[in-house]
Amino acid sequence: MPTTTEKRAPKRGRPREFDREAALCAAMELFWRKGFTATSIAELCAAMGINSPSLYAAFGGKQALYEAAIRQYQETYGSLVWGGFAAAPTAHDAIEDLLLSSADVLTRRGKPLGCMVTLASAGDEGHAELKALIVAKRAYTLQHIRERLESAIAKGELSPSVEPLPIARFYAGVQQAMSIQARDGATREDLRATARLAMKAWQALTGANQ
Repeated sequence: MPTTTEKRAPKRGRPREFDREAALCAAMELFWRKGFTATSIAELCAAMGINSPSLYAAFGGKQALYEAAIRQYQETYGSLVWGGFAAAPTAHDAIEDLLLSSADVLTRRGKPLGCMVTLASAGDEGHAELKALIVAKRAYTLQHIRERLESAIAKGELSPSVEPLPIARFYAGVQQAMSIQARDGATREDLRATARLAMKAWQALTGANQ
């Protein structure tokens, strides 16, 4: 047995582990709510339940963490918004489903309001790499709507005289405006009404009923 003068060596425990995905989701919600610049490392560590060295070791720093959070947002909420888009029988139904689903997701209880990507301002605050990432992510909506319209023209669903890009810009713009309105307090029903009103422009835009 050790004598009274001997000191017991401290027991080495396993390093504290954390749930990486849960930590990333916590960072995502904080960035979503406050934006990139206004969110500090200290706030991120508190929200994620880790210390600063662990944050840098796991994610590589604040900018890399933000990039991961943007990707996490699209993976988590993208399917909720786009889930019915590809399966919809017509381009009209696909865009309507996109807008109505957006109204639901943009106003979810217990989550920050609006779309994290649409509302992101990091690119306008001197972060060139983040700006490129955000612009590319925003282009996703425009491109997918355009491709669906082009497919509808190729299948004879819409007239060859229809110009897909301006129509895609119109509906992508409606979705972006819905995000801003959600952040400013518009309700789910407010946004669903906006979506239905936007679809009333379909015939004027495309020359097709539905």
